[in-house]
Amino acid sequence: MKHFISIHDITVDQFEKLMILTEKLKKEQKMGVPHPVLAGKSLGMIFTKSSTRTRVSFEVGMVQLGGYPMFLSSTDIQLGRGETIYDTAKVLSRYLDGIMIRTFSHQDVLDLAKFGSIPIINGLTDDEHPCQAMADLFTIYEHKKTLKGLKLAYVGDGNNVAHSLLHACAKAGMDIAVASPEGFTCNERIVQEAKEDAKLTGSTITITSDPLEAVKNADAVYADTWVSMGQETEKAARIKIFMPYQVNAPLMQHAKPDAIFLHCLPAYRGYEVTEDIIDGPQSAIFDEAENRLHAQKAVMATLLEVRS
Repeated sequence: MKHFISIHDITVDQFEKLMILTEKLKKEQKMGVPHPVLAGKSLGMIFTKSSTRTRVSFEVGMVQLGGYPMFLSSTDIQLGRGETIYDTAKVLSRYLDGIMIRTFSHQDVLDLAKFGSIPIINGLTDDEHPCQAMADLFTIYEHKKTLKGLKLAYVGDGNNVAHSLLHACAKAGMDIAVASPEGFTCNERIVQEAKEDAKLTGSTITITSDPLEAVKNADAVYADTWVSMGQETEKAARIKIFMPYQVNAPLMQHAKPDAIFLHCLPAYRGYEVTEDIIDGPQSAIFDEAENRLHAQKAVMATLLEVRS
């Protein structure tokens, strides 16, 4: 692995090794065993899109690995004042060992990787959210002790989270069903990429507009906000469109009795999910949030440890 931009870019073997390393690093952290594998390494963290979990988990994770994290907002670097991605990538590659970027345009991440000479980690773009999906599947693995042959149901907007879940489930040999209203379905290119990967692992990719079909016999049910950052003006219209896709008790009854509920957070109770589900016994959202830390540490260790 040279970069971590899309789960589609990595091999099945690389995906499995990241899961194994995530488990190892989490176990060591819980036991108080230090693992400073990135001592002397530095990670620049570019944020043009704010976040609680992404900043804290990457910053703490880098420190736990013995490295130095550097937060860079759009007001801190010349990129926010019109400097080109080309120049930014060239300059930061002379200072840092790696860059994590959380931004709007997926092309910005691709350009950083193209023009720079250090590993690039996609912390989120409008197209994909691969670090979240790695944490999500690791959470399912913790609860179910396997991934292959299980079914994940995603109900809601066919957004960046749904895209990366499609990629991740295909790599893991896990079935996935995505239910979205017409006009809000997943990008067809992403769906086709997932189907290509699914041929190698035996997973099934289902795209539907029916939440009941998606959730039927699911081992995990996933919801995300209906109004992402930058979509605030569409809030009223989106709530009306997505209300039939709310994850609630009647919908969860169609999943397996031991199904877990997942949400990448922040969550808006009473909209995409009801309180009794997200705060109930089936919810694994805080395990999932914690696992961002451990999954991202696995990504950082894999990319940066071997770099001279």
